[in-house]
This record gives sequence, C-alpha cells and structure tokens, in this order.
Amino acid sequence: MTHLNSLDVQLAQDLGDFTDDDLDVVFTPKECRTLQPSLPEEGVELDPHVRDCVQTYIREWLIVNRKNQGSPEICGFKKTGSRKDFHKTLPKQTFESETLECNEPAAQAGPRHLNVLCDVSGKGPVTACDFDLRSLQPDKRLENLLEQVSAEDFEKQNEEARRTNRQAELFALYPSVDEEDAVEIRPVPECPKEHLGNRILVKLLTLKFEIEIEPLFASIALYDVKERKKISENFHCDLNSDQFKGFLRAHTPSVAASSQARSAVFSVTYPSSDIYLVVKIEKVLQQGEIGDCAEPYLVIKESDGGKSKEKIEKLKLQAESFCQRLGKYRMPFAWAPISLSSFFNVSTLEREVTDVDSVVGRSSVGERRTLAQSRRLSERALSLEENGVGSNFKTSTLSVSSFFKQEGDRLSDEDLFKFLADYKRSSSLQRRVKSIPGLLRLEISTAPEIINCCLTPEMLPVKPFPENRTRPHKEILEFPTREVYVPHTVYRNLLYVYPQRLNFVNKLASARNITIKIQFMCGEDASSAMPVIFGKSSGPEFLQEVYTAVTYHNKSPDFYEEVKIKLPAKLTVNHHLLFTFYHISCQQKQGASVETLLGYSWLPILLNERLQTGSYCLPVALEKLPPNYSMHSAEKVPLQNPPIKWAEGHKGVFNIEVQAVSSVHTQDNHLEKFFTLCHSLESQVTFPIRVLDQKISEMALEHELKLSIICLNSSRLEPLVLFLHLVLDKLFQLSVQPMVIAGQTANFSQFAFESVVAIANSLHNSKDLSKDQHGRNCLLASYVHYVFRLPELQRDAPKSGAPTALPDPRYHTYGRTSAAAVSSKLLQARVMSSSNPDLAGTHSAADEEVKNVMSSKHFHEELALQMVVSTGMVRETVFKYAWFFFELLVKSMAQHVHNMDKRDSFRRTRFSDRFMDDITTIVNVVTSEIAALLVKPQKENEQAEKMNISLAFFLYDLLSLMDRGFVFNLIRHYCNQLSAKLNNLPTLISMRLEFLRILCSHEHYLNLNLFFMNADTAPTSPCPSISSQNSSSCSSFQDQKIASMFDLTSEYRQQHFLTGLLFTELAAALDAEVEGISKVQRKAVSAIHSLLSSHDLDPRCVKPEVKVKIAALYLPLVGIILDALPQLCDFTGVDTRRYRTSGSDEEQEGAGAINQNVALAIAGNNFNLKTSGIVLSSLPYKQYNMLNADTTRNLMICFLWIMKNADQSLIRKWIADLPSMQLNRILDLLFICVLCFEYKGKQNSDKVSTQVLQKSRDVKARLEEALLRGEGARGEMMRRRAPGNDRFPGLNENLRWKKEQTHWRQANEKLDKTKAELDQEALISGNLATEAHLIILDMQENIIQASSALDCKDSLLGGVLRVLVNSLNCDQSTTYLTHCFATLRALIAKFGDLLFEEEVEQCFDLCHQVLHHCSSSMDVTRSQACATLYLLMRFSFGATSNFARVKMQVTMSLASLVGRAPDFNEEHLRRSLRTILAYSEEDTAMQMTPFPTQVEELLCNLNSILYDTVKMREFQEDPEMLMDLMYRIAKSYQASPDLRLTWLQNMAEKHTKKKCYTEAAMCLVHAAALVAEYLSMLEDHSYLPVGSVSFQNISSNVLEESVVSDDTLSPDEDGVCAGQYFTESGLVGLLEQAAELFSTGGLYETVNEVYKLVIPILEAHREFRKLTLTHSKLQRAFDSIVNKDHKRMFGTYFRVGFFGSKFGDLDEQEFVYKEPAITKLPEISHRLEAFYGQCFGAEFVEVIKDSTPVDKTKLDPNKAYIQITFVEPYFDEYEMKDRVTYFEKNFNLRRFMYTTPFTLEGRPRGELHEQYRRNTVLTTMHAFPYIKTRISVIQKEEFVLTPIEVAIEDMKKKTLQLAVAINQEPPDPKMLQMVLQGSVGATVNQGPLEVAQVFLAEIPADPKLYRHHNKLRLCFKEFIMRCGEAVEKNKRLITADQREYQQELKKNYSKLKENLRPMIERKIPELYKPIFRVESQKRDSFHRSSFRKCETQLSQGS
Repeated sequence: MTHLNSLDVQLAQDLGDFTDDDLDVVFTPKECRTLQPSLPEEGVELDPHVRDCVQTYIREWLIVNRKNQGSPEICGFKKTGSRKDFHKTLPKQTFESETLECNEPAAQAGPRHLNVLCDVSGKGPVTACDFDLRSLQPDKRLENLLEQVSAEDFEKQNEEARRTNRQAELFALYPSVDEEDAVEIRPVPECPKEHLGNRILVKLLTLKFEIEIEPLFASIALYDVKERKKISENFHCDLNSDQFKGFLRAHTPSVAASSQARSAVFSVTYPSSDIYLVVKIEKVLQQGEIGDCAEPYLVIKESDGGKSKEKIEKLKLQAESFCQRLGKYRMPFAWAPISLSSFFNVSTLEREVTDVDSVVGRSSVGERRTLAQSRRLSERALSLEENGVGSNFKTSTLSVSSFFKQEGDRLSDEDLFKFLADYKRSSSLQRRVKSIPGLLRLEISTAPEIINCCLTPEMLPVKPFPENRTRPHKEILEFPTREVYVPHTVYRNLLYVYPQRLNFVNKLASARNITIKIQFMCGEDASSAMPVIFGKSSGPEFLQEVYTAVTYHNKSPDFYEEVKIKLPAKLTVNHHLLFTFYHISCQQKQGASVETLLGYSWLPILLNERLQTGSYCLPVALEKLPPNYSMHSAEKVPLQNPPIKWAEGHKGVFNIEVQAVSSVHTQDNHLEKFFTLCHSLESQVTFPIRVLDQKISEMALEHELKLSIICLNSSRLEPLVLFLHLVLDKLFQLSVQPMVIAGQTANFSQFAFESVVAIANSLHNSKDLSKDQHGRNCLLASYVHYVFRLPELQRDAPKSGAPTALPDPRYHTYGRTSAAAVSSKLLQARVMSSSNPDLAGTHSAADEEVKNVMSSKHFHEELALQMVVSTGMVRETVFKYAWFFFELLVKSMAQHVHNMDKRDSFRRTRFSDRFMDDITTIVNVVTSEIAALLVKPQKENEQAEKMNISLAFFLYDLLSLMDRGFVFNLIRHYCNQLSAKLNNLPTLISMRLEFLRILCSHEHYLNLNLFFMNADTAPTSPCPSISSQNSSSCSSFQDQKIASMFDLTSEYRQQHFLTGLLFTELAAALDAEVEGISKVQRKAVSAIHSLLSSHDLDPRCVKPEVKVKIAALYLPLVGIILDALPQLCDFTGVDTRRYRTSGSDEEQEGAGAINQNVALAIAGNNFNLKTSGIVLSSLPYKQYNMLNADTTRNLMICFLWIMKNADQSLIRKWIADLPSMQLNRILDLLFICVLCFEYKGKQNSDKVSTQVLQKSRDVKARLEEALLRGEGARGEMMRRRAPGNDRFPGLNENLRWKKEQTHWRQANEKLDKTKAELDQEALISGNLATEAHLIILDMQENIIQASSALDCKDSLLGGVLRVLVNSLNCDQSTTYLTHCFATLRALIAKFGDLLFEEEVEQCFDLCHQVLHHCSSSMDVTRSQACATLYLLMRFSFGATSNFARVKMQVTMSLASLVGRAPDFNEEHLRRSLRTILAYSEEDTAMQMTPFPTQVEELLCNLNSILYDTVKMREFQEDPEMLMDLMYRIAKSYQASPDLRLTWLQNMAEKHTKKKCYTEAAMCLVHAAALVAEYLSMLEDHSYLPVGSVSFQNISSNVLEESVVSDDTLSPDEDGVCAGQYFTESGLVGLLEQAAELFSTGGLYETVNEVYKLVIPILEAHREFRKLTLTHSKLQRAFDSIVNKDHKRMFGTYFRVGFFGSKFGDLDEQEFVYKEPAITKLPEISHRLEAFYGQCFGAEFVEVIKDSTPVDKTKLDPNKAYIQITFVEPYFDEYEMKDRVTYFEKNFNLRRFMYTTPFTLEGRPRGELHEQYRRNTVLTTMHAFPYIKTRISVIQKEEFVLTPIEVAIEDMKKKTLQLAVAINQEPPDPKMLQMVLQGSVGATVNQGPLEVAQVFLAEIPADPKLYRHHNKLRLCFKEFIMRCGEAVEKNKRLITADQREYQQELKKNYSKLKENLRPMIERKIPELYKPIFRVESQKRDSFHRSSFRKCETQLSQGS
C-alpha cells in the first residue's frame, strides 16, 4: 500500500478497507412463539439425550454475517430513505407528448363543424395575407441572445447550467436488469421453525336443542375420510348455561381459564375435499339406552307450552338429581359431521399432489422445484390463500340443525368412517339413523397470522398474550395424513392413549355399564398417579385420572375416548399406564356404591429403555395387582404366588392404542442406537450397556458405534429429518472428538464424514424435499446457516468425584493416556480464561506439550482432509453437493478465526500450509469435475453449473477469510484449467462468467481490484500470484498512456485482476461468432451492468471522487463497446442494418441495407435517415452476431455511466488523440444511445421487453426470495430497487407479493396498476431519459471542445449535428431541450460558416427539428427554439449575406412538418413566427441591412403555408378530402419544385399509412418526374430520362410535371432545387422506393417500367452491385406476375354523387372512388354515411339506394344525399385488342360503366319483353391509379338498350362464361358444372329457353328489329354449340360417382337443343336479300350493340 497517496488510502478505507475482517460471528436468539420456551419440568436430572435435544431447541442460532453488507433498512437507498420513496426525490420532467395527451380529449369531444366541407377550393373568406402576424402577442424572448459573447464563455455558461440539478445515481433510474442472470444472489435459507399447516379458526357459538333440560358437552375433531385417519386431537368445549353448570358443581373442584376456550385453531397440512369436522355431544350418565334418553328431545317442543312446560320442569329436576350422583360419568348422545370441502376448495385440490405437497417439501414430478415452493416449505405453512382456501374463504357461520343419535353398538372410529363415507356418498345416513333436531352454530374462518390470547397444545401462552382475556383460543395439534419433513425446533413430549374395545361377554352378570379409569403412574401405590392428563372443558388444566363414557348395558363396549398426557422428561421403568375397570350402577340402591370394581390392566411406558407406542391387546386381572407388577408387561407377568386371577384365562380382552408426538423420542431404531452409543461415550456409564434388545460391552462399543454410524442413513427419512440437526451435530462432533475406548484410541472421522455425505445425498435425492434455485437442499442450507457450530469437544470424562468437563469453544485431541486428564483440566481452565476472566490461566511446560498434541485437530482441517482423501462414490457425492461442504468449511473457518482472535494476525498465517494445500486440491478437483461434466452430453450441464456456482461462492467466501493472493491464484488456476479442457466456447464463457459474476459481487470487490491505482501509481503486480510484467513497458508518452487507459491491456489485467478477467470474458463473448453465443453475450453484459449498478447505488461510493476512481477502473469497457458497435441493436425501427455487413456502400446494398445517399433520397421523412449515417465502412467486412434491444440498452447504460462519472478532462484528452475514424464510432455510439433511451411515455413505461416475455414462469418465481434476501453487495442493491419498469411479467399471482419490494407484474397487468404507480414509473423513466440524454450532450460538448483544436472538425461537426438533431427528434423533456438548444446556439455561433457551407443536409434537418419545436405547446421549449431559429437565420445571413438557402430549408421544413406531424399546432407556430419577427425588430445590429425585410417576407410566406394547414386540420377525418387539399397545395407549388416535391412526399406518406401503396408509389413517380425535369435542364446526359415524357409508360398522368415555363425558375438560383433529391442519386432513390411500393401494391408490371429508367443511370455509374440487386428485384417481380397472375386483386371502383346545399362546393359533384380490392357496396356506403353523419348529424344524411338519375326538386333541401354505385372499367372494342392481360384491364383506367335496369312503366324490373336497360359511361379527369384515390367525373354518356338488345347482351355474357369455363387451364370441374347447370338446367327461370320463346318464337312485325332478331338467333346458335362442348368436356372430367349427374345434364342439353332447333333454324328472308344501297341511319342502338365489358368483371353483376 506504500504506493498510495493519502487521498487514495482514505478512499480505500471508506470502502471498507480489507485489513479488517469481513465476517462476523453472531449469536442471534431464536424467535420463540410462546411467552416462555417449551421446556421439560424443572428439578429433574435429564438424560443426556433429552438434555441434548432441549439444548438444540433453545440454544441461539450462530450466524456468520458480512460486516459491510448492512441490513437493507440501515443502508436504505443512499441518504434518501428507502428505495420505495426514492421517486419522491426526483424532479418531475415535463414531456410535451404528455401535456398534449391531457389536452386532446376535450378537443375531440364536440361534434365537428359543419362548415368543414364548404370551401375546399380555397374560395374561403380568409386569405393568408389578411391574417396579420403582428396582431399576435410574441412569446417572452431570451435575454442576452443578441449580446456578443465569446464562444468559450458561451460554452462555459452552458456547461455550468448543465451541471446543476443532475441526478447523482444513473442506475437508480434504470429498471433492474433481468434477474435470470443474477446467480450471485445466494438466497438466505429460511430460519428453521415449528411446522404449522393451513390454520383455520373454529368458534363454537351456541348449542341448543328443542328442550333444554340438562348439561351437554361438545368435542370436535377433524377426520379425513379418504385416508381413514383422525387428523387432529380433540377440542372440548362447554356451551352450557350457568344454571346447568351448577348441576355439576360437586364434581368440578376448580375451573382453569384454559378449559373455558370456545374457539380452536386447527392446522391442516394436506387439505383435501374429504376432510370433515365431527362434533360429538355427550351428556351426563343416566339410566336407560341412548335412544330412551334422546326420546324427550324428539317428542317434546319447548314452544308447545302448557303440558310440555310441566314435562320439561320434571325432566330438569330429574337431570339435576342424576347430575349430582353420576356427574363425573358421561354417556354418548349425538354427533354431526360438517364437510370442509368448500373451505379447502376443490379446484385447488388438483394441485394437491404438487403444490400442497411442497409444504412439507414434496415437490411435483421431476424437477419442478421453484423457489416459491421452497419458500412455502420453509414457512412450513401453506397459507390458506395459496391453496385457494383463502380466496373464497371469508369467515362463514354454519348452522347444524339436526344431529345423528349415537348407536351404542357403533361407537368406534371404524364405524364413524363408515358413517362418514355413506354420508359423503349420499345423505342416506339420515334414513338409517335417527336424527335429533337441534341447533349448533359455529363460525369458521382462516386463522389470522397473529391471534391474541392463544394457547399451544401444551397450554403454553403464545405471544401476544394479554393479561385480562378470560376465554383463550386453543391451538389443536395436527396428526398429518402423511410425513411432514420439518426438523424439530421445540420441545414437545405428548402421549395419546386411545382405549378401543373391551370384551367382557363371558364375564359375570354384574359387568354392564362399564367405564375405565385411566391413570399415568410413576409408582405402584395409589398416590403415584401423576397430574399429567390434560383436562377437558370447564375443569382443571391437568387431572390425575379420567373416565371413559359409558354405554348402557353393554358387555363389550367400544370406546372413542382420547386421553392426552404430558410425558415426563425423564422416564423410568416405574412409569406405566394403569387402567381400572368399573361397573356403574345408574339406579340408586340403598347403601350400594356407585362404582363396582371389575378389574385392572396396565402398560409399562418403557420397553428396553425405549418408549412403547402402537396397538396392544391387554389381559385384564380381576383382583388386586401384586407388588412390582409394573416391572413387567401385562401379557408376560411371571407366575405369582398367589396366582393372579385373569379374565378369559389371561387372554387379551382390552384393545388399546398409544401414540406419541415427541421431539425427544426418536421412535426409530437406527437413530435410537446411534444416540445411545454416542451418549455412552460422553458420560459415565456402566458396561455392558443396553441398546434396544442387545447388550454391548466396552470392547464391542467401537465396532457397534461404527456400525450405527453407517446405518444412520438406513433410518426412515422422516425421523432422520426430524432429528437432523442433532444427528449432524453428533456426527461432526465424532469427526473431531478424540476417543479413548477401553484404553484404545478410536477414530471415527472417516465414518462420520461418509455418513454425513450419505445423508446429504439422500436429502438431495428425496423427491419430497425442496431445493432452492441453486439446487441446494433447503434443510441442509438452513442447518449450515443457522444451526451448525464448531463441535464442542469433551475430554475423557474424569473419574467420579471430579467436576464434569466444561464444554469448550476450542478443539483438542486427547491426552495420550487417561492420566493426561489432569493436565487437560488445567489446559481447559487456561483456554477458558480468554473468554472468562474468573478462571485464572496457569502455564507450565507440561501444559505446552499437551497443548501441542491437543490442538492438532481442527474441524475445518479435518473436513478438508476428508474431502481430499475420499474415494469412489463418496468422493463423487461430495463434489456433487460440494456447496454443503464448502459452506461448512467457510462457517467453521470463520468461527475458527473468531475464536482464535487471529484477526490481528496476517491472513497468510491463519491457516496451516497443509490446509491450504488441501483447499488448492479441492478447488482443482472441483474444476476438473466441472470440465468433465461439461464434455458429457447435455443433461450433465445443469449439474456442472451448480458445482461451478458453489465453487464461486466458496472462493468468494475465502476472499474474506484467507490471503487474497492465494485465492487469486486459485481463480487463475480455475480459469486456465477450464480453458484447457473445454472446446465449446459459449459453455466455457458462460461458466467463467457466472463464476466471475459471483466473485465480483464481493463487497470488497473494488478494493480487491485496487481501483484506486491509476496507471501511474500502480505497483507492478498486486497479487503475489500473478506474474508481473515490467512496468516500464508502459509507454512514456502521456497521450499513448491515456489512449491505453481505454483499452484492455495486459498491464490492466495484472493490476485489476477480477475486472480484467470479466472484461476479457465480455470481449471474448462479443467477438465470438459461434452458435448459441447470444445468450452468453446477454449474460456477459448483464454481469457488467449489475456490477456497475451495485457501485452506483452503494452508499460507500457516494463521493464524486470515489466515483471518478471507479469509472477509471472501467474505462477499458469503453474500448470494448466501441469494438462491438456493429453488433448493437438498431433502435430506428427501420430494419436497414439487418445483416450488418459492411465495407463499401455497394456491399451494404448487397446485404439488403440502403446506401447512404439512397437512404437520404428515400426518406419520405428526412428522419428515416436515422440509420444512414452509421459509419460502417470503418469496420472490417464480417458477419456479426447482433445483440438484442435489452442487452444493447444494458451495455449503453454502462457506457453512459462511465462517461458521466469519469474525469471529464481525461475524456477530453482521450478524444483529442483519437483518429477520426474512432471519433466517428463514438458519435455512432451516441447516436444509438439517443434512440436507446428515448422516453416512451406513460403508456409504454411498462412495455415488457420481448426477451423477458418468453422466459418460463418458474424462472421468475424462483427469484422472489433471492432478490428480497440476496447476499453480497449485489443482493443489497437488489433490495433497494424501486418498483421501476416492469421487466418481469408472468409471476404466479398466488405468491402474495410484497408489492413494494419487487416489481415484477403480469405483462398485461398494466391495466391493474394504480394511477400512482403509473405516474411513479413515468416519473422515473422520464428522469432516466433526461439524464441519459444530458450525458450524451456532455459527451458531445467534450467532442466539440476537444476537436475544435483539430482539423477534422468538418466531418465531426456533421456527426455531432446528426446526433443532436436526432435527439431533438425524440420525445424529450423541457430540461433537456433547454440545454440542447443552448448547445446548438453555441455551435451556430462557433461554426456558423462551416455549417451553412458544408452540412447542407444536416442544416435542413436542423431547420426541420427547430421548427417542429417552435410549434411546441410548452412555452419554455418554444422560446428556446425561436431563439435558435433566429440565430440560425442571422448567422446564415452573415455567412452569405443572403440567406436564401436557409429560407428555402425553413419553408420546406414547414411544408413537410405540416403535411406529417399529427400533433402539430399552428397557433403555437404562429406565436413563434411572431416572436422571431420581434427578435428581428429588436436586433439593432442588423437594422441597417436587408435582413429584417427578408425575415418578414419569409415569415409571411410561412404564414400562408400555415393557412393551408388549418384547412388540412379540418379535414383530418375525411381522407379523400384531405388528399384533395394536399393535392391542391402541391399544385399551388408548381413553380417551387422543392416544395412541390415535399408535398408529394407528404402525400406519399399519408397514402402509405392508409396502405394505398399504388397511390404512394405514384406520388413518388411524380416527384421523380419533377426531379428529372430539372436535371434535364441542368445537364444533358443520354442516360437520364428526358423530363417527364420518359415516364409516360408508368402513367399518363405524369405529364403534368413538365415545367410550366422554363423561364419561371432557373435551377441555378441559390436555394432552389438545392435539396438532396435534385441529384442523380436522389432520382434513383425516389424511383427505387416507388418500385418497392409498386411491388408491395402488386403492380409488378410497373416495377419493370420504373427500373427501365433506373438501369441506364446505374450502368452509366458502373454500379454493378446495385445492378445485381435491381435485376434480382426485377426477377422477383416477373416471378410474381407468372405465379400470381389471376390471384392478384386490384381496386374496386364506385361512383359517388353528392347532392344538397350542405355539401357546399361538393353539391352535385360526381367522383369515381377507388377502394381496396374486395370492397363491397355496403362497406363504402357505411363509411361515407358514418363520416358525413358525424359532420352533419346522422339524421340529416341519406344514402340514395338506386342508381337512377336524381331529381333535385324531390330532395329535402335540409338534407345531404349521397348516391353510391358500383362501376366497372369500360373499354371500347378496339381497346380490348391492346388490353390483353388482367393487369392491363386494371391499369390506366379513365372510363367506367354502370347499368340501370328499368321498364317504361317506371318499375326497375319487369317481364323479359318489357325489360329495358340504361348503360352509363363515365370519364374521369385523370387515369387511375393516380396520386389520389378519388377523381372527379368530367363526362357522362348514356345509352338505352331495348328488351331484345338486353337479351342479346345477356346471351353473349352466358356464352362467354361457358367459353371461359371450357378453356380454363387447368380445368375446374366445379366451375364448369356450375355454369352448365345455369345454362341447360331444366328449371332455370327466365333461362335461355324462355328468352328464346319470348324473342325468337315469331319473326318481329317491325322490320327495324330484324337485325336484332337475327343477332339473337346467332347468339343462341353459338350458345348451344358451347353447351355441347361443355357437356363433352364435363364427361371427361367427372368421377365415377357423378355418372348419373352427367346423364341428367346430357338429357337436359338434348331437350334444350330440341326445343331451340326450330327457332334457331328459322331465318328472316328479308335480311338475306342482295343489298342495293346503304342508307345512313341515325346513331341508334344497333351501332351500339357491340358493347363489350371487361371479361373478368362479369361475375360482379350490376
């Protein structure tokens, strides 16, 4: 550290210097649910095992914490309070887009103005110049805009302004990165705690029967019918009135408060629809069967009054008397089942197998273990909600209105389950069992988390327990249906006794009403009964005896009693259960006692020193029991003298079941044996010892213990898990505890270690236990984290009399002989003294010697050793679950360091060399294991990833404990070893990335990287392990040094080890081109991003000087990002960089991108240029793997962070030395940044990134915990994240989110967000956009300042301008705009001349954007924009003393703005024009020049353009009208080509938006023709088109572009035709774009015509690459013609006529509208009706339904009428010869026809002989397609057809249809049959036959009709011939099943032919006379009968 200056030392310490230790060993007290912990009774000396258990349950957790991590609450989010409130500190950023949104709705609400349509033709009253600008009030002007300030001062002012009020933490504003990559978050395991299932609270409210005569007692319990199991203990409840309680006063000595509970909390771990709550009701014993006792309840009603009342009183007295006599005995009475299926609702039960099981760790099939589940497991309670229990489970009150009477012979549990099963199937039970009417009301609800005044099953009060409550709630113990895998954490020791059946059938007569007295005895005399039986309701808490209920006159009764006993902690052989059997006499007999003794039975509690549980069938002794009877079991009592008299000759007659719920009795043989043997080692025992049923001598002890260690893993999983903590503690103790057994030393280390490995393996492999996201078993994880502590070593127990050994915090081994015990005592005292001053430490030489021997075995060393020496399967398992052993190692090392107080000493000497060697070996082995797994097939990959992560965490922890150089060496070995063994690049990088990401999340990461060492102060190599290079290799040139700071050099990698590694991986990932690398690239970027954000949000890094240092550490990242430039995602939305090839322009073109000039030319909006300028030519020609948008954004935010925090002067120096190519790359990068951080507005603030959407749901679910409880600095940062952008969709709802801490929501949850949340998100993202853009602006200022000294500023200026202009094009906040305009003004002032001369295009774009902002609704923005625009004009005037070019650009910008921007506001713009006028009037310096007048002229011109836009605004809703208006505006600029071009482009853009591609293409063709006209005036090149004439083949309309008169404009005049389009490449661009649009619109033939003009130009320029592309496009077009010919759809045409004065100028106008291909008449009709209905009110608009001529006089003058008719293109016969193809019949159309049928009487339709038809032909002004979709009609002709002419037309049409169907290729049988059927079908009404009969039956009388008659006859002749052909053709096409149909057709055809023959053959003789003279006739219909229509439109009909 000697190299550091004082500042650096200071910084290093602020960041948590690493001389201190990071790890802190803390003891945290366990949370205890109860007021006092559950403990065994006092004053008893406990067994070692019980003592250990209790010790384990009450001792504190030992947790190793990281010091600098701090709790999230303390760190908060920097100083601003928690991250939750972070947004409150942010300023509100104002975005114009949002202020507009607020104002818009109001504008649209009212009905539109009716005058909208009145003055389309511009005849309106206001003309532009009437509108005087001066009448407006100008905006406030900027002060000192016109003062002369030097450029430097100006820049300084700007910079100071920009530096104020900036957001300190950039990452605080940035939504956190996708957490799938956050491997560095180690979820903190759940704290072990008592298991509680789903808790439901049941309150008993009332119990009433029809009559109330006696006390009744209720008990409730839960039963699962399907599992046939009682699943809870009983809850007893007394709901009697005080009067009835009084009846029993004699029998209740005292009433404990706990026995008065009326509400119970039940717990259900495995909810199911088969759970019933069973209520049993008992009464006091009385004489008579149950049925007799229930009789009064069935027959008497209290409500009857009169006699009933007397009966009731009598019954009450009766009850009182037997209560006094028999008050302590009960009899069964009634019961009722209540199904809980609606509470554990069934829909959730499908999930039962998966989710529910995970409660206790059961996970579903396979690996579906999500974090959510493990969380649940660990909370151990599925909260009811998660099971759907809570969702529809509010508190519900239930009433039970009838009870089933108990049957005396069916009281057992089996009977109950049968009853319940019947009851579940149907309610058939009611019929078989008598029911008693009554009412039980109870309330069931989900139990709240905290219940006041609640008692545990052991009657311990649960916190909070207020003093004054009388009725407590009772928690009822659950007996789960399946195993629950949750280790014990509280002392519980309960025994449940269930007497079941007694068989006294053969017994003497006296045994009839039998009860059993049950006692728990600790000896044999009567006083030994212990008060450990839990009482029932309204009585004492504990009893010494209980009696079972009596079944009247039954010799073999069933019992259903449950006796709950609190077991003493220390059990002896004397403890037993005593059962005494009595007969109870119910009638009172003189002198007879109530009880008659029948016999005894008993059950010892211990058998072989082990608790006895299970089912027993006991014999009953009929006389007093002999002494010492309890030493034996009742079945095996040795023969006595005198002998015992047994019932049934010592056969078992009494069935009983005993169950224990205990956390001290293991109830498992393997565990029992293991614990017993362990204790025999620890305490003084006499050998042989008894274990279960074997005796073990001291000699056999070692062997047996080893056996029991090996067998541990064979025990059942449940007990193993229940006692897991104790088992592991014991095994760890054995592994280091020195043992002397029978004078021999014994070593159990290896056995203990292997057993631990086996246990870890079975826990991981069990499907029933859950794992966390890193695949760690949750039980083991929480064991290591909370429970594990270094084994406390005990010495050989001293001989009796000596004090017992104290547990010791340090390790020792054993003295060589037991004689060493004394010195060990001394040693112990000395060691203790370090922590306990009361013990004086003495010291001697002997002591030293003992110490040397005894301190040789440390737990961490032993563990590492065992890991190294393990072999075979054990070794495999160790490394498979390495995480567990690594965490054990780390925790034991941390405690070792803590205990040894070694923290002051050097890390290097803390651990022995042997241990360090072992660690090295372990790391190497794990690394090679990982590599070996990765080479195997896919499925091993996951295992490798887990091991990789475990190893990383291990080294991460070692960095806090061991010598860093040593650990760095391990890291280096790891990286090298992986590289050597893996050849798959993505896997390799991915592995190393996750590894490094974890290491870099270390809280001392910055110090580990020596971030405070800059190149000039650094020592050669910070780590002893890294080979140092000579630092003199650093070049002495300062500039070169600076340049190298931005590159990843080898010196850098040496000094900053981890960062160097990480950057190397990033660079490798970005550079790779292999399959599957993109995921890895995302990982790499995400790693860097999360690192930087953790620094940014780290409270230790708040000081700017610290951030400067950190930024310096990350400078090489800038170089890497610049190299990755071509891979960044393109945010323009124009996919021009799809393949990202590069090289020259042509190469780009070849890849489907667009060359820069063409791009300029194409841009229908000059801002599609966004991509065009990316300087790709500087990059090598290479295919790149593109990064997606999210990854790019993450990378960009890192770049901006570095630029924001790095030393600005350093950056300037660096920029000044860069070659211009690199500078251009930086500008390109800034350009991408601009688009990347564009503000998306409130609506989109939670657009979910696409990549995240695809992720599976459980990836998200598993992270909740991880984020909330993460470890390491990163976890810290995650905890402080705001609910910012929702990047995480798709989380399962039922996870009960801690909403304020996380921000993952459903993608579509946008709707559910509160307004406040949306506002907050918008606020944060608004601030992000502003801050990001300000950093970009700072950067540009740096570039300008650094480069102003250089010569390359011309090319740079363009680049800078491009970025600035582009940023103006995005939605920006007023804050940014203010600064941006200030920078622009500085630029104009500094580089004015350059700007106007060189950067013409940029200048145009600039004008456009500034003007756009002049129309802003925000005053601030407007005033800034005005000032900038004025300055622009003023400087351009200064530069050329004629600012014609700027004038032109401003005018064109306005034109294009008006045409395009939907949010454009002309009022604001007028205000701005007025403000500019004010500036020019106040500008004293310019008053003497022509400047002010020129400004005024320009403004007036702009004002007139604005006037047009106002009109356009009004027609916004009427697309046709809008187009007409734009068309007119464009026409008015005929003399100003630039503006006409702009307007044509505006029109093209509007058309494209409406998908009218053909019209859009036509607009561009017109624009191209315009350009061609001007080019041909300038230069006469043979390859250029000769003006607009050359375009005739594309469209006849183009001739309008020929310049009106050559002298109106000379193209050379400054500022005219100066735009980018008036060049050859501009022309090519326009034509190419037109071709694309034609192609999209399906007009492939036109594509060819367009390219005919392009190809000569390309050939002349020898652009062969582009020619290749062009010809490939032509080929595609021709292919399309071939393939799609008849499938293409062109427009549909309609005639629309407007009538009525409401239409203003439109009145009586007719138009032809072109609509999309298959538009039906109702569609257009509905559209126009709806639109005009909105304008005039729906009631005033009417659509005329027919196409007859409209009579104006009959129309209502107040209404607007629209007539719409379908029209078809119409061609004369001669035209049809040229129009052969389908395309030709649909292109260049000017004439259309529609037909109107009528009769002379006025009806539209009539009989054949009276049906006339009117054909109307319309001619339009221009040919379709044109630059608009409606064209006005200029001529209308009408022809009338007589009925016979109509017939001729129809027959021709039919014949044509037949001809088409016959000749179709390939043939279409269906079509043919359809046409044939219509022609020869027998029943065709008005069919051909009828036509012939009407017109051909007779020769007409009128000679004028002869020719028509003949023509029709010939038509029929052709028709019948075609029919014949069709029938023949059909015969060839039909299938076998259509033969009959064919015969039918043939028959019909023959019949028709026969019928027609006479008519066809009859000729009119007059027509065949020789002709003498030709009379010229008037034009009549005969000449017109050659009408033909477009063939294929036939199907449309009229």
